[in-house]
Amino acid sequence: MAVRTPDPYPGWLSPEDLYEARNRLPMLYVEALPVRLDPLGYVNEVGLLLQADTEGNMMRSLVSGRVLYKETIRAALLRHIEKDLGPLALPQLPVSPVPFTVVEYFPSPSQTGFTDERQHAVSLAYVIPVAGECQPRQDALELTWMSPAEVLGGPVQMEFVGGRGELVRQALAFAGIAG
Repeated sequence: MAVRTPDPYPGWLSPEDLYEARNRLPMLYVEALPVRLDPLGYVNEVGLLLQADTEGNMMRSLVSGRVLYKETIRAALLRHIEKDLGPLALPQLPVSPVPFTVVEYFPSPSQTGFTDERQHAVSLAYVIPVAGECQPRQDALELTWMSPAEVLGGPVQMEFVGGRGELVRQALAFAGIAG
């Protein structure tokens, strides 16, 4: 799977340097599950990006991306939400950016159940309410808002790769939705 979001900071690491770093170090990422809340603060919609990989297979994904050198977690979350959902998404970042879980991705199957064939990555995962107008990122075909029940259903769960379906289950459980 070689789906990439265009890097708005191309000077951070060249593609060759990034390749070398990924082969030597765990990379730090943030991932966010965008949600819409009802007036009482309960999750009533979940936003999932629909993408195609290099072979044309369709898959669902979350907002995600690397944390840059000297960048705060809060800044990385905001940057990736704006990049993936557009500048008018109006995310409601938490006062304290404490993730609901930390995910360890490995290039091959491991005890964690999470894989990323490109690298060993550590990801801080969040549930982030958004209140504004969302436009999907350039490499996403669409942003689909679904009910939590739809997201937890078999057909949608099968569209995730690398264990991300389980991550979404954990995110919704964190938000009080049993799956």
